[in-house]
Amino acid sequence: MSIADNKKAFHDYFIEERFEAGLVLEGWEVKSIRAGRAQIKEAYVLIKRGELFLIGAHISPLLSASTHVLPDPVRTRKLLLNRREIDQLIGKVERAGYALVPLDLHYNKGRVKLAIGLAKGKKQHDKRETEKARDWVREKARVMREKRG
Repeated sequence: MSIADNKKAFHDYFIEERFEAGLVLEGWEVKSIRAGRAQIKEAYVLIKRGELFLIGAHISPLLSASTHVLPDPVRTRKLLLNRREIDQLIGKVERAGYALVPLDLHYNKGRVKLAIGLAKGKKQHDKRETEKARDWVREKARVMREKRG
């Protein structure tokens, strides 16, 4: 079940591989995510000291959050992956010129997970080509519906 999607990622990048990472979250963040108050449109994944971090994801605190906790909606959150996966991602990002992009926030067995895409940037003409193909599929479906009806 998806919580928040990053549709812009599919528009701006070719997604080569997908990885599923856990997140280090605080209690109020989990409650806010369950209430559907998370957004990853402006977020990106950064590598620091051999670890992955999610930067720019916005989780709005609930009004009923505890008074002794000072919630920071856009704090940097650590991502949890196996060492082998992290090393593989670091190698591809540094050598092959890939980017790490958050794709969607979802539940897996009751835990909040983040799908990360190993992505190559699209050029402007690639974006136009993708839109043309999408419009053609939509137009074809519309014509087929009209013929049936």
